[in-house]
Amino acid sequence: MNSATSALLEGMLSDSKSISNCLHSFIGNGNDLELSMRHALHGGKNVRGFLVMESARIHGISPLLSVMPAAGIEAMHAYSLVHDDLPCMDDDDMRRGQPTVHVKWNEHTAILAGDALLSLAFRLVCDPSCKLSSDIRAELAFRLAVAGGHGKLILGQALDIEAENSDLTHDLEAIRNLQSHKTGALIEWSATAGAIMGGADENAMSSYAKSLGLAFQIQDDVIDVTGSSSVAGKTVGKDEKAGKATFVSLLGLEGAKREAQSLVQNACDALSVYGRKAELLKELANFVISREF
Repeated sequence: MNSATSALLEGMLSDSKSISNCLHSFIGNGNDLELSMRHALHGGKNVRGFLVMESARIHGISPLLSVMPAAGIEAMHAYSLVHDDLPCMDDDDMRRGQPTVHVKWNEHTAILAGDALLSLAFRLVCDPSCKLSSDIRAELAFRLAVAGGHGKLILGQALDIEAENSDLTHDLEAIRNLQSHKTGALIEWSATAGAIMGGADENAMSSYAKSLGLAFQIQDDVIDVTGSSSVAGKTVGKDEKAGKATFVSLLGLEGAKREAQSLVQNACDALSVYGRKAELLKELANFVISREF
């Protein structure tokens, strides 16, 4: 492991602890709903939360100010996974190396836990105790509603379900469009949050995030073909069985890897305006396509 990767992993671990502490301070452990919310949040990489906090640091914003929005996006992401795993959706029984919420408890608890995590996401972004100005909190909340709504994340979920065994499965551009919504929307919100908090231009971070989000999804597709469930922490091999088109099925394994590498280069190039301040975000892009989980 080189020094850049070590610095990235140390930074991610530090931010992840801060994010987890923040989330747990808002969630008790006295009933199944709270326990299932904590369960859904456990074991994640917190990439989106790290993006929030690191993009904030680049724009001169203290982690004390950015940790609540970072926790908010992790709550939003966890909600989307809990609902995506339901039998009526992607029907999965393992997530983040542990039983999915509906398997450990039941379907109605999973639905309610997801609902509660979604509400918590907005509470964390809007809470005055984070000390960001009301205008910034409102802007972050508005953009989070858009990113998580029917034109972005939820649309991506709908397209993903429709894509199974349909003509859409043969169209690479359609898959790019699907994943830019399902995976990319929350990643873009996370990467641009720091610029919004700092009152800076967000175009560079937006370009970075668009490439990063697609690269992230391509690696997920690679892991689904080449990985093991024990390492990935989730069921692998499901996409082919379900007849889903993926970047791997359309480009081939090596073609998908080349596409991911090209996207990472684009992501890193987009950060050139920040100079050395963006080194950890560049390393994150490389980490995203080398991970096995």
